[in-house]
Amino acid sequence: MTTRKVSLLLASVVLAVSGSLAEEKVKSPADQAQTGPQPKVAIEPRTKKGQEAPSPQQGRAANIRVDSTLVLIPVTVTDPLNRFVTGLDKDYFRIHEDNVEQTITQFSSEDAPLSVGLVFDASGSMSNKLGKARQAAAQFFKIANPEDEFFLVQFNDRAELMVPFTHNTEEIQNRLTFTQAKGRTALLDAVYLAIHQMKKAKNPRKAILVLSDGGDNSSRYTESEIRNLVREADVQIYAMGIFEPIASRGRTAEELSGPSLLSEIAEQTGGRHFPIENVNELPDVAAKIGIELRNQYVLGYAPTNLARDGKYRRVRVKVNQPKGYPQLRAFYRMGYYAPTQ
Repeated sequence: MTTRKVSLLLASVVLAVSGSLAEEKVKSPADQAQTGPQPKVAIEPRTKKGQEAPSPQQGRAANIRVDSTLVLIPVTVTDPLNRFVTGLDKDYFRIHEDNVEQTITQFSSEDAPLSVGLVFDASGSMSNKLGKARQAAAQFFKIANPEDEFFLVQFNDRAELMVPFTHNTEEIQNRLTFTQAKGRTALLDAVYLAIHQMKKAKNPRKAILVLSDGGDNSSRYTESEIRNLVREADVQIYAMGIFEPIASRGRTAEELSGPSLLSEIAEQTGGRHFPIENVNELPDVAAKIGIELRNQYVLGYAPTNLARDGKYRRVRVKVNQPKGYPQLRAFYRMGYYAPTQ
């Protein structure tokens, strides 16, 4: 083969490769637009019909900056006998933010995976209640789904993360088996630690279950600080308050304030407080909380107030009374803090 023929052959190969790359370069953005991963949530397109499509540079900027907020509110609906009401659709709910009605754009009533933190009281005042408290935890775990994850925070004089997030509930129950009741009660510190740990949760639905007699006499954090913290956190708190009968209660100021403290912390988040005077009721109440978490509606909306001022927005949910039903009641998160950026 002559030198001239070799040169012509190499030139044709280079031209063929260059043409192929150029063709790929032209097709790539279109191909990505058609075959790239689609978002799970429907988002209203920015460009209206007839407008030019955004340039690739504009598309990249839109992927980085988020201009809207989706607020999700878990809601539990009960009848006068405290039974759960299921089977309602979106039209039965209305939601207001700071007295302005919002449009519900997302609605779900499926049993979605949960991330749950168990906050377990091991202070000296729990010495004759530990056995039933362990049984309550075991009963709660029986309702768990394989996708659920759990962690354990235990407290007496101080709060400690005993088991980080795990799918293995037996690991937590084995740890509780060796728990001994002693020391004072750092309940508020334990709630703080649990909310901090919940930042590592993998599931969008999050809940904290508190098992305690409610009195606090050893925390570094104050009630005011914890109130503000739970209002900011996207976590539902359920509490099982194990109290002495009213006739024998009140030996200390902490024991007197225990029920109201747990109620306030729980209700701020859309959870509930179940006061218990008979420890034999603990397992049944724990199972009830587990079932409640499995029978919630989740309402989502994009707030009409777009100000990123970091202020607290109050939320109110109303259930449109279905015909033939007794008066229904809704439990839900009472508000949230707007973003600042």
